[in-house]
Amino acid sequence: MSGDQNPYLHVFRMAGLFAVGIGAFLVLRALYVPGDFGTFGHYRPAALEANRAVAAKFAGRASCEACHTEIVEARKDSKHGGVGCEACHGPLARHASGDDQAPKPVKPDAARLCLTCHRADASKPRTFKQIVPANHYPGEVCTSCHNAHKPQLS
Repeated sequence: MSGDQNPYLHVFRMAGLFAVGIGAFLVLRALYVPGDFGTFGHYRPAALEANRAVAAKFAGRASCEACHTEIVEARKDSKHGGVGCEACHGPLARHASGDDQAPKPVKPDAARLCLTCHRADASKPRTFKQIVPANHYPGEVCTSCHNAHKPQLS
């Protein structure tokens, strides 16, 4: 090492690299992170409005019944016969269109979905089948005893 070279030059270079890295991070963060991110924790409030702007695309019962004839037969004379397919399975226009890139619909979580309608609630008519989950076979999934399309006891 020559006498005119600063012995701490490598430290200054490293500090410069860190400063450039931190500066690049801050610039990229300002460019790519939405301004409202973090307003309510790890959450972006404008995402709700953005999701509301995307219209759900339903196929309609006829589209479902054209391919799933076995379900049509199972639902015949069923208590769920009047419930539209997409009420439980969600909007499926893309699936029904035959789009090969459409994600395959997932089977609904019966333990949660059935309770959406059938959890005991004083505001529902007494003739509507209602249960108190803690008393009605706790820990069991509804479909272990009931067929979702024809819900009489199996």
